[in-house]
Amino acid sequence: MNLDVLIFAAHPDDAELTMGGTIAKLAAEGMKVGIIDLTRGELGTRGTPEIRQKEAFQAAVILKIATRENLHIPDGEIDDNKENLSKLIICIRKYRPKLIFAPYKNDRHPDHIKLSALVKQAYFSSGLSKIKTFDKGTPQEAYRPAKLFYYMQTYTFEPSFIVDISPYFEIKRKAMMAYATQFYDPNSTEPNTFISSPEFVEFIRAKAEFYGFKIGKKYGEPFFTEEELELDLVHYLNIL
Repeated sequence: MNLDVLIFAAHPDDAELTMGGTIAKLAAEGMKVGIIDLTRGELGTRGTPEIRQKEAFQAAVILKIATRENLHIPDGEIDDNKENLSKLIICIRKYRPKLIFAPYKNDRHPDHIKLSALVKQAYFSSGLSKIKTFDKGTPQEAYRPAKLFYYMQTYTFEPSFIVDISPYFEIKRKAMMAYATQFYDPNSTEPNTFISSPEFVEFIRAKAEFYGFKIGKKYGEPFFTEEELELDLVHYLNIL
């Protein structure tokens, strides 16, 4: 199955937190979207890998994406090595997405930083025919997506563009809250974490409001690209 968009995330819930509204918007407009979680988040303080896997698929149903996979790379070990790189190249060649998304290169979580660099290398290497990969024993053809975009996690950047997610913010929130073990639950007896407080949930809303304000909308999600983007002024004028 070929995809329009493929998102790489270090942990289950990363994609929902950072670009859940954009994912919901693309899916609603008929785009085929997939998420690749690299780890099961087994080093997380709350929940278990098994529960988080169920939560991830519940979130996928809410977002109405086409597919979701987990590469079972050990949490905390998203290292730049041949084995991990090959796993990402296989995914890119398998789904042949037009666009791929990865975490921005600077963040508070080391796994996010490592994944950013690994996806960039896989994005380029997937187009090299002399790098051989196999999917279930079948040789894969070289393929490189058109663009690599980066989503924002904790640390901010100056966006290259902002997506209006105003009609889809509630879907983003529901997908995020599908991870009941991870986010605010007044009845939970598990230890508090950086993301389990009610303030963190409000931070996600406030961030979406801030970036929405910057484009004259209620809610927005910011993205960064290292390459310039073409703007079709005629198309832009037609949608205003």
